[in-house]
Order: sequence, then structure tokens, then C-alpha cells
Amino acid sequence: MTALPTAPSSVRIDAWLWAIRAYKTRSAATAACRAGHVRLNGNPAKASQTVVIGDTIRVRQPGYERILEVRRLIAKRVGAEAASHCFTDHTPERPPMPALGLPQRDRGAGRPTKKDRREMERLRGQQ
Repeated sequence: MTALPTAPSSVRIDAWLWAIRAYKTRSAATAACRAGHVRLNGNPAKASQTVVIGDTIRVRQPGYERILEVRRLIAKRVGAEAASHCFTDHTPERPPMPALGLPQRDRGAGRPTKKDRREMERLRGQQ
């Protein structure tokens, strides 16, 4: 296990989200806070709000929402394994994505005819 740096007394929420690898950059975490995608204990969070151990953070990401509980404060980015010890993930299991039965054309079959295109649209449910 990688050693974590000493815990600071307070950490900004955008820095903490960046440090635990919820966002690739700190500016991306700040932008998410500004856009209202981050909630701290149920309330919209500003990037400068401080995080306390025991807080619940909801992070909306494309396709799902992560629910994180703060277990340890860190301000510097650490490895993924060490970062996983700083939070508890309460995110519910995501349902599997339905497999779309998209029609496949044989390689080299050329462009689809008007009839082929209409059949493909019918299968997709567009018509």
C-alpha cells in the first residue's frame, strides 16, 4: 500500500475530488462544481467549500451519479490504490446497458439500397 501524505486540517472540495481521481484535472472538478454537478450533503457545492470527514458527496457524471463518503482528507493527488482508501463508494450498481441489435452488412456488399435502408430503419424502430 502506498503511504498517504499527512492529512491536512481542511481541503477544498474541488481539490479533494481531483486528489481521489474523480476528475482528471482540478479545473475539471471546479467546472463541475460551478455547473451544479457536485452536491455536498445534499446541497449544491461551490468549489471553495471545505470537506470534513463523514461528509457525503454526490458527483453527477455522464450516465450515472457517484455517491462518495469522505473517510480521509487529502489535498495532493496520489495513486489510485491509495486514493481508494480516502472515500467509501455508496454508488448503487448500474444496470447493464441493453445490447442493440444493429444490423450488420457483409464486408464488400457495397452501399445499402433504398430497400435495405428502410429495413434497417424499421429494425431500429425509427419508422
